[in-house]
Amino acid sequence: MGKILPSVKIGISSCLLGEQVRFDGGHKRDSFLVQTLGIFVNWCPVCPEVELGLGTPRESIRLLRDQKEAETLRLVAPKSGRDFTARMRRYAKRRTRELIKEDLSGYILKKDSPSCGMKRVKIWQNKGRAERKGRGLFAEELLRQFPNMPVEEEGRLNDPRLRENFIDRIFMYRRIRSFLSSRWNVGNLVAFHTKHKLTLMAHSIEGYRDLGRLVAEAKAIPRIELSRRYEDEFMHAMRKLASRAKHTNTLQHASGHLKKLLDTFSRKELSDIIENYRAGLIPLVVPLTLIRHHARRLEVNYLLDQHYLQPELEELMLRNHV
Repeated sequence: MGKILPSVKIGISSCLLGEQVRFDGGHKRDSFLVQTLGIFVNWCPVCPEVELGLGTPRESIRLLRDQKEAETLRLVAPKSGRDFTARMRRYAKRRTRELIKEDLSGYILKKDSPSCGMKRVKIWQNKGRAERKGRGLFAEELLRQFPNMPVEEEGRLNDPRLRENFIDRIFMYRRIRSFLSSRWNVGNLVAFHTKHKLTLMAHSIEGYRDLGRLVAEAKAIPRIELSRRYEDEFMHAMRKLASRAKHTNTLQHASGHLKKLLDTFSRKELSDIIENYRAGLIPLVVPLTLIRHHARRLEVNYLLDQHYLQPELEELMLRNHV
């Protein structure tokens, strides 16, 4: 059993925790979120529709394309015809401003919801037709207010790669914001950047290089601007999915720091294991564990300091599936 990390708080649609706040009085409890991830984080549950005062149970609502202004979406209850657009937009602006005080590290939204859905929410048109091109009104404001914060829908977290990426970003977002809110200097920034080199490489070589150029110019950039740009570019790079090919390249780079220190057998064994990972025969955790073992045995401090080899939540076994 892992320990709760009190500094990591995740916003979440209340129904995903089993709260009976759905329009029909039910819930959408997600066992992975409640029983697995919930062991390690604190939740900040939000149900925009209940907090708006719509009650439970309640009439269902949907996104409707305005007949006169095609680019305008309205949030309506189709049976009664009540329009909640203005109320929801006012609520979303107020509630997301309040969430700033919660110091969230991420947010998990309920898919398909006209208030919380992040992607492919149904937009209804005349004659009962619908297209999956919408975004819930609360989710829209949340993403506008927190452009760098990791946000996902619960359905997408069933994909092992998306789940690993999301959880990686949650803890990286916490790490980078904690660092940038401290009394750091350029030397500290260089050290932070160096520590996360392999992590960045696994997500985006281009992102790592862009950040390297930014760090190299750090002394000439005002502190506030440097802080904003570094966070923006770092989290942008982390949004890129770490593929098997990118991980393989990163593992080979890491192994380069060991080759001159390893005997012939150990070098070949490590090379073969990385190749087996590249071919999809073994999960990522296997070459990572071997590299970490050799780094500890040989006291290769550069590798021992790399965040890539020190995942926060090994208990989740995320790298057993990628």
